[in-house]
Amino acid sequence: MQQSQGVSQLVEHLFRHESAKMVATLTRIFGIEHLTLAEDVVQEALGRALQTWPYRGVPENPSAWIMRASRNLALDVIRREKVFRGKEAEIARLIEAGGSSSQGLVGFSENEIADDRLRMMFVCCHPVIPPEAQVALTLKTLCAFSVIEISRAFLTTEAAIAKRLTRAKQKIRDVHVPFEIPVGDDLARRLESVLHSLYLLFNEGYKASSGDKLVREELCHEAIRLAELLAQHPAGNQPKTHALLALMLLNAARIPAREDDQGNLLRLEEQNRTCWDQTLIARGMSRLRQSAAGGEISEYHLQAAIAACHATAPDYPATDWANILSLYDRLMEFDDSPVVALNRAVAVANLHGPQEGLKTIRAIKEPEKLAGYHLFYSVIGELEMRLDNREAAAEQFRKAFELAETKAERAFLMRRLQDCAD
Repeated sequence: MQQSQGVSQLVEHLFRHESAKMVATLTRIFGIEHLTLAEDVVQEALGRALQTWPYRGVPENPSAWIMRASRNLALDVIRREKVFRGKEAEIARLIEAGGSSSQGLVGFSENEIADDRLRMMFVCCHPVIPPEAQVALTLKTLCAFSVIEISRAFLTTEAAIAKRLTRAKQKIRDVHVPFEIPVGDDLARRLESVLHSLYLLFNEGYKASSGDKLVREELCHEAIRLAELLAQHPAGNQPKTHALLALMLLNAARIPAREDDQGNLLRLEEQNRTCWDQTLIARGMSRLRQSAAGGEISEYHLQAAIAACHATAPDYPATDWANILSLYDRLMEFDDSPVVALNRAVAVANLHGPQEGLKTIRAIKEPEKLAGYHLFYSVIGELEMRLDNREAAAEQFRKAFELAETKAERAFLMRRLQDCAD
């Protein structure tokens, strides 16, 4: 029983860390229109590992074993399906390179594997695919998340995610999305979609939209891993990519301090900064310096610079709110959405006082777009509390409580309501 459990854990690890590489390589061989087939072949090979390894023992190189099993299953498909005629040379390369190779993906260099995964990333984030489907497809194909895991991450049904993935793959087939790393002007356009998809993926992990958990660290780490893969390739080695990575790393550094031992949400001023991950902060600051190459300034640069102000402040009172407000002023030139304007109002309040913060909030354009946003009412409640307007604060916290969807945030708002009563 113990051996079987160990095998199961090993296969799960390989599935998480190796299967995406295998799927990407087989997709290049089969053609992007047969992405589902590549996924099925790797899935079946992992299933065979679960069946045979408990009895025959774990092979010396488990990932190479799974790739060979995937290769053999692929050969079976090639022999059966006429549509794959013409692919024999590529498959033959797999056969001849097999056997004693120590590589997990036999016969392929690490550069080839990385290129295949990068091609897959550009496919998953192609502009013809809706953004929410891009993220789901990225999780499924590049992060090896199951449909169940994706549905839990976005708190929707398995059927909804399955439909989203099916439609995305159908769109890839219909418009013949090329399995390639784009170049020239096309690269610039497509890179925007990739970066935005990774940004959404990280944000969903960093501040879950609903559910019991405020933070889904696995989503944050997957977004960082994919962004680093992108940054390592000449096609993705752009200032904007490094800026996004800096933003992710600097924010991820604060995750250990965002909740207390009981899972209660802690505001920035309440967090124990000794719990912040200094290694991630150092990596984030390094990426921020790399992002300064060239003359390009993006939203990611400005957001990362704001995160750096927080990460480098020794305590909350020492935060450089004047610089943060200046950065938000520049960010508003890129994105003057009500949410960014609300964040800017918080900086105003910390620099010039709660009364000025409330005045800034009242001046936000299109405030109706914030009507369903619980943090809108929560921020107003906090500023009213600073002014000792407890009844007004309680009213805002009640509105926020009704709209909040994560357990941690609802518990936090309930405590703030109790503070108003006290």
